[in-house]
Amino acid sequence: MHFVLVGLSHKTAPVAIREKLTFPASVQEDALGRLTRLEQVNEAVIVSTCNRTEVYAVASSDDGGVDAVIGFLAEYHELDRHELTRYLYIITGEAVVRHLFRVVASLDSMVVGEAQILGQVKEAYGHAQNTGTTGKAYNKLFRQSFEVGKRVRTETAIGESAVSISYAAVELAKKVFDALDGRAILILGAGKMSELTAKHLVSNGVTRVLVVNRTFERAEEMAARFNGDALPYERLYEALGQADIVISSTAATEYVITKADLAPVSRHRSAPLFLIDIAVPRDIDPAVNDLSGVFLYDIDDLSGVVESNLEERMVEARRAEAIIDEEIGMFFSWAESMEVVPTVAAIRAKAEVIRQMELEKALRRLDLSDRDRKTIEALTCAIVNKMLHGPTARLKKAATGKDGYVYMDVARALYGLEDTEDRHGPGAFRNLLNMRAREIVEKQKETGEGIGDCGA
Repeated sequence: MHFVLVGLSHKTAPVAIREKLTFPASVQEDALGRLTRLEQVNEAVIVSTCNRTEVYAVASSDDGGVDAVIGFLAEYHELDRHELTRYLYIITGEAVVRHLFRVVASLDSMVVGEAQILGQVKEAYGHAQNTGTTGKAYNKLFRQSFEVGKRVRTETAIGESAVSISYAAVELAKKVFDALDGRAILILGAGKMSELTAKHLVSNGVTRVLVVNRTFERAEEMAARFNGDALPYERLYEALGQADIVISSTAATEYVITKADLAPVSRHRSAPLFLIDIAVPRDIDPAVNDLSGVFLYDIDDLSGVVESNLEERMVEARRAEAIIDEEIGMFFSWAESMEVVPTVAAIRAKAEVIRQMELEKALRRLDLSDRDRKTIEALTCAIVNKMLHGPTARLKKAATGKDGYVYMDVARALYGLEDTEDRHGPGAFRNLLNMRAREIVEKQKETGEGIGDCGA
């Protein structure tokens, strides 16, 4: 299995670049399909949020997978490959597992401990599952990552202090206005982030909430939760004239608020207008900053506010890292069981244990000389070796191919290795099987020979 990750985030690319590489839900099926049709890519998941775009792939090789994914990103978004590469990070092998676990645990987020990322990665995995671009490897990896996220949330206090993108937006508003008491806010876009921001603002003294959304019914639903007022989308600029603070977080692909349209509103205002754009792609034309009395901040501007609220969470983050270390060990224990040497050893060990048990039962019923006993034992060994030689040789050959781990999975299922592990627990048969498998693997390591016959 060759794990490959190519991505960019708030750490490597400004919002102006990140907004060019988004994969909204409406294009995920197409993008994932095109990606996995590449010869080098066997499985894929695309995680796309306001702060990151990451392509996770199971590839035929590290270098080939990386090259294929970068080419896909550049071609899909019609970007210059050389320019794009400046902002990308590339992770391969075991480090991909650690990175994903840290992402889902919110340790790699702009706001450490924020709760949204777990749901966002689950949604990304859901798109990949529905499109059929995940298999044994990524089904196991991503499902375990969700358990990591749950453990971190329940076993640490990383999410308890009031730090989030929406909270940071409120802190920034307090720096523009000495107090939020009596202020009016306009929420543009009735999504979850908008609602969280509104809750923080209201709890900090805002008395009037206006909501504008393209779907008026959703605007009414959100406004009702805050005893606010919903306005039709066509009255957006009228609402801007009534608000002191605007929080914009829509799914629009073009600017919703432009300098030309906002200029008449700003000329008739006596108080400042504070705009916070937390959408990616951005909702508000950066040129509005040129207007008198208008102050615009985008999601990157929030990072400075966020950093001052992280000290407490960083203590809990260290506890989360310990959980991740433990989970990584568990994942690679599973991954190692999918490798050819342990799998072939387990197949031979199971056959050898069964051979010994059946041979002992037969010999107890027969009165044979030592020579005859050795002849029968040699016969049973020869039968086992000849029966397993062809399948195990082909299994070892298949393991070097693109879908090698799939063959390991099928082999373990056909020979009932998982059933043995699940059902027999600490019993004698499982103990004997594990001991025999270890003996076979150790001998192979010591001698450099192939995984050998039943007399080994």
